[in-house]
Amino acid sequence: MADKLMIVMVNTDPGNAAELGAPFFQAAVAAAMDYDVEVILTARAGELAKKGVADKLFVKEGSGKSVYDFIKDAHEAGVHFKVCTPTLDLYGNDLIPEIEETVGGAYVIEQAMD
Repeated sequence: MADKLMIVMVNTDPGNAAELGAPFFQAAVAAAMDYDVEVILTARAGELAKKGVADKLFVKEGSGKSVYDFIKDAHEAGVHFKVCTPTLDLYGNDLIPEIEETVGGAYVIEQAMD
């Protein structure tokens, strides 16, 4: 049985916040089940790694829980967050503290093939 889960969020649009909660929630659940979990933010989804973005987005209108709260919950459960290096060129390098590492495309391919 596999012991690692890698979620790659590529073109998840931060403008459509309703689709943002599930990947982070599922990552947190997998980490709670003792899987080694990492979420890689790249392309359009990489904007979520920038400070001040995810904390202004809400999965459900009127909810007190922001997308950033979902990210923090997942990180506290043991999820490792990474951002692709080219994403920094798009959105800058003022990143949320949950981002542990920047990685390139070769990393994603290597991990997926392992």
